[in-house]
Amino acid sequence: MNTPANANELSNHLYKQPHRRFNPLTREWVLVSPHRSERPWRGRTEPAVSPATVAYDPGCYLCPGNERAGGASNPNYTSTFVFTNDFAALTPDVHPPDVPTRHDEGGRALILAESEAGICRVVCFSPRHDLTLARMSVEEILRVVDLWVEQYSELGSLPYINYVQIFENRGEMMGCSNPHPHGQIWANQTIPNEPQKEQAAQQAYAEKNGVCLLCDYLQMEAQAQTRVIFENEHFTTLVPFWAIWPFEVMVICKRHVRDLLALDRPARASLAEMLKMLTTRYDNLFETPFPYSMGFHQAPTNGNAHPEWHLHAHFYPPLLRSATIRKFMVGYELLASPQRDITPEAAAAMLRNLSETHYAERR
Repeated sequence: MNTPANANELSNHLYKQPHRRFNPLTREWVLVSPHRSERPWRGRTEPAVSPATVAYDPGCYLCPGNERAGGASNPNYTSTFVFTNDFAALTPDVHPPDVPTRHDEGGRALILAESEAGICRVVCFSPRHDLTLARMSVEEILRVVDLWVEQYSELGSLPYINYVQIFENRGEMMGCSNPHPHGQIWANQTIPNEPQKEQAAQQAYAEKNGVCLLCDYLQMEAQAQTRVIFENEHFTTLVPFWAIWPFEVMVICKRHVRDLLALDRPARASLAEMLKMLTTRYDNLFETPFPYSMGFHQAPTNGNAHPEWHLHAHFYPPLLRSATIRKFMVGYELLASPQRDITPEAAAAMLRNLSETHYAERR
């Protein structure tokens, strides 16, 4: 049996066979099975998605001047627009739940419930119904970034808000029923599960090694370059080594900053540029409006310094092989461990080699 002669050959040999990869941010594992990408597909296919074609839709509850589902009317806004969600999952005024806490004989809580206060807001990126981040200009996206910063500051300053989650669900495949370009902001009384995992991992790494986890990781990726898609002065966009979704991406600030508030004007412009470049490549991959869930992970707003936190954003897109074939998290993924077929290195190469001009503009 021939054995790999050096570290590079060892990596190439390993990455062509089933193996596990460790995610240091969540301290969980993902199974990678590259050989499965060759299997024939006979599973479910999704209908092809067409982009919105009108700048204003009189039936859209997010377009300027229209009545929303909750009965309120939008102003005739001309740039970004934010409002409190008419059907919010979190509300500021809550009461303790009626479910009593139950303990076993050893005093352990087995049935536990507590109230959760918060605020949910909707952010319209543009007054135009037919635009997405990929089709907006960098200047227009910069106004969205500015609004995210303002909202993070405003909501995070409230005494009962300890975490602000900024995110976007794009496409029906990700549960978004309205194509008008928009995202959401949920501000929680407590730190939610996923940021809590990253909080613990980053803090433990900093305490053990005296340095930032993502600073170290970014340095390693900059040297390897195999998973980096592109970068500019302030941000790097890459497919993480431990990615679960086929074309999962992270956007990581090159400078060690804990939140959006720490970004100066040039850094905000760089972030806007990154968002346009990435979403354009997503659309170009299968020449379709590319669905995804995207969100920023940044420091909690609970009054602590949080030097361990490093600003970054996650993109989780479900498309697998084409515009109509998606990745399903079922079976083994639900019951045992996440699993992927296309390696992060292959996914990064595919995204890296795409045009920066949107496919719709080339037709």
